[in-house]
Amino acid sequence: MLIRQYPRLTRPPLNLQSDEMLSAVVERLLKAMREVHPETPRQFFALANRHMRWELNDLARRLDQRTEALGLHEDAVPAPETSGSVIGPDAIRMLEAIENLPDEEREVFELIRIQGVTQGEAAALIGVSAKTVQRRLNRGLLTLTELLGDLRPPDAGRS
Repeated sequence: MLIRQYPRLTRPPLNLQSDEMLSAVVERLLKAMREVHPETPRQFFALANRHMRWELNDLARRLDQRTEALGLHEDAVPAPETSGSVIGPDAIRMLEAIENLPDEEREVFELIRIQGVTQGEAAALIGVSAKTVQRRLNRGLLTLTELLGDLRPPDAGRS
């Protein structure tokens, strides 16, 4: 997830490594589990998903808020690489839309689309049939499409 969705965090100035991200998430989880005690693996994965998103978004926000310390001439500095990891208004809208999905749909969406768990594995983890997982994922995707349809790129086939 770090490399795929937040590639800018893996380059200077942060140079974040997956194991560093993992340790930060584990630290967050340990603190959270002092108050919240997940009773099932399902609840644990929901908690882990939430803390991974929070950690990555916090790091991206902090990176975006940094000011450049060096005053170099523009012609001497190469243009910065662009990356999809900038947390802009559209990304914030997407994260809020995911967060506001009904619990069952958000849980399935996070397991499959964020954690990379297969539908069969998600069904076993949640304790429902694979068909139920598929229905929940489809409902979640439809809801997100309705809420965020204006963000879809224009169809190249249309005139």
